[in-house]
Amino acid sequence: MSVQTGTKRNEGGFAEVVRVIIHALIIALVIRTFLFQPFYIPSGSMIPTLLIGDFLFVSKYSYGYSHYSFPFSPPVFSGRIIGQPVDRGDVVVFHLPKEGSTDDYIKRVIGLPGDRIQMIHGVLNINGQPVKRERIEDFTTDDDGSPQTIRRFRETLPNGVTYTTLDMTDNGIYDNTDVYNVPPDRYFMMGDNRDNSTDSRVLNAVGYVPYENIIGKAQIIFFSIRDGHAWEFWRWPWTVRWDRLFRLVR
Repeated sequence: MSVQTGTKRNEGGFAEVVRVIIHALIIALVIRTFLFQPFYIPSGSMIPTLLIGDFLFVSKYSYGYSHYSFPFSPPVFSGRIIGQPVDRGDVVVFHLPKEGSTDDYIKRVIGLPGDRIQMIHGVLNINGQPVKRERIEDFTTDDDGSPQTIRRFRETLPNGVTYTTLDMTDNGIYDNTDVYNVPPDRYFMMGDNRDNSTDSRVLNAVGYVPYENIIGKAQIIFFSIRDGHAWEFWRWPWTVRWDRLFRLVR
């Protein structure tokens, strides 16, 4: 009968722990690359749909894969593989189409290739037709410590997708624009917080987003915190927005 010493058992146990950690890291990498990637919302450009402090999962497989789907975006190939169509109204994460940029933005798809987009007196127009827009109850927030009430509207796109937008001021800088002619293989993105969003209306900052630059579709909010840091678990009873957990992004 063989006898195993305590040292050998400890060495075997340590090796097993290392193997489990390596396997877990590989699985996490595969999930992040091909299935879901977590993102944090640091700005208010998508309020009221997404709030500062929301954490959400973005599905990488929704539109197929480009080299931006992979960590550090290695230029291993161009275009997309297993490409799927992007629908008007989708909330997507994309790599900023600006030379040298490493930033990822999240906006709503408003214009498809070939569309004509224009803002007239704060009303979105697509291909010469105003989008249906109706006033609903105001949006109230006190996240910055001071209560603020903002006008809220429900928009309905030509394909029936509905969502809410904010209008902070009349005659904002992007409330009246020239016509944007969306080029082939490009998309026009806008934030739901219309007066506080740097998006495709700003051609020298964002402009038309190439299909290749789209990373994935926002799917679900899995965590949301009002202020502070997510790791400060002892503050969660007061800082977590419990009503936003596991809310679908629409």
